Amino acid sequence: MIPKDLTKDIKTRLQSIKGQMDGLIKMLDEGKDPEKILIQFKAAKSGLDKAHYLLLDETFRKSLAIKISETSSACPGNCGNEVQIEMLRQQFPAIESDDLTEKMKEISRLKKNLDRFNEVDKK
Repeated sequence: MIPKDLTKDIKTRLQSIKGQMDGLIKMLDEGKDPEKILIQFKAAKSGLDKAHYLLLDETFRKSLAIKISETSSACPGNCGNEVQIEMLRQQFPAIESDDLTEKMKEISRLKKNLDRFNEVDKK
């Protein structure tokens, strides 16, 4: 679930972008200078990118941090995934937004393997 303050922030940004889009349509209808129109396109794109980043950062980066922590805790030190887990831990602060979903999938696969490893180890 997305925190209410983040939802409010993103919605405010999207309303602003919606206004920019309406302004762009009006500028096109009025035959305004293409350079001014381009500036508005860039502003709208920047606003959308920021809203997108805020959502990605909240939902994926924080989830990834939790999963890395859980996975690290689940590895008793001889689980066969120590190198991958440590690599993810070291990369975490520098992971780009576009790579977050792929890293989430990777850590999820590692966690499943560890769960299986720990289940077999208990038997």
